[in-house]
Amino acid sequence: MPDRTVRVDVLTVRAKHIPEPSWCAGHDPDRAQFHRDLLHSGPDVPLTFQGRTLSLACLMQAPYARKASREPRVSVSLVGAELDARDVYRLAAALEAHAEQLRGLADQLLVILAGEDR
Repeated sequence: MPDRTVRVDVLTVRAKHIPEPSWCAGHDPDRAQFHRDLLHSGPDVPLTFQGRTLSLACLMQAPYARKASREPRVSVSLVGAELDARDVYRLAAALEAHAEQLRGLADQLLVILAGEDR
């Protein structure tokens, strides 16, 4: 159970104090929202390459959402979805497989550039 609370304006007659997880990066105090739309988000973790951001990932939770899971998830902008821990591991494995494919293409390029396959 979270040890702290945060004041969030919801579209009701009054503000409501709700539990906030320790990993939450905060909320926009000027943005009123429906209770079910409340979203806790952790700090963005940029996934970068050569100084460019390929994707962002962060912890997130919609504790009052009208969906199957209200549990914390990892939001990955690369796939446009919120993932549970098992799916994050699956994504990491898929990215490792893609990395192997990219290494194969790099190997082919080196052969081509060396003039061995023109």
